Amino acid sequence: MNDKLLRIGTTYIPVTNVEQSSDWYVSKLSAELSYKDKDKAILNFADQSFFLVKSNENQSSNFYDSNGVERFSLTFEVNGLSALEAIHKDFTEKGIRVGEIENRGHAGRNFVFYDLDSNKFDVWSELSPSFKEKNLIE
Repeated sequence: MNDKLLRIGTTYIPVTNVEQSSDWYVSKLSAELSYKDKDKAILNFADQSFFLVKSNENQSSNFYDSNGVERFSLTFEVNGLSALEAIHKDFTEKGIRVGEIENRGHAGRNFVFYDLDSNKFDVWSELSPSFKEKNLIE
């Protein structure tokens, strides 16, 4: 028996309006809606399931580090700098709130983006080696 965590299956994201937020994720991020009621929506994208959960105002998945800097809880990966630049341009054209492409002093480049409830997400230009191997990506 293999007694270890194998993958992340679901991520929960707080939203104030399930209807508007699920529409945003579908139209802006090409998420696939698999279920929706008044309290939650289940979306599939980026090889994962995301639950948008109805929450109170001013809730987000963000947190502040010990230096008072607001941080994101998720980083999405794309395959290379040109893919990062293309998705940054696409997000900008779709009216998604995005940050500038950054050099953070490690391999690749990143940028952040926000959903309707100001949940902050990161995008990185480097795919993990195990994902590349599993999906036969060069």
